[in-house]
Amino acid sequence: MIIVNVKENESIDKALKRFKKKFDKTGAVRELRARQAFTKPSVKRRDEIIRAAYRQRLQNEIMK
Repeated sequence: MIIVNVKENESIDKALKRFKKKFDKTGAVRELRARQAFTKPSVKRRDEIIRAAYRQRLQNEIMK
C-alpha cells in the first residue's frame, strides 16, 4: 500500500505528483502488462541476449 502524507497548506497537485512518482517506482503497471501475455522462458532469454548485445555495441562505440 502506498502512503502519501499530505502536509499542511500543500496543494493536492503536489501530493498527487508524489503519489504518482511512488506508484511508478513500484512497477505495478509494468508487471500488469507483463502478466497479460505469457512469454516462454526461451523467448525471454533470447530478448535479454539481444538487449545485452545492443548495449554492448553502444558501449563499444562510445569507447572508440
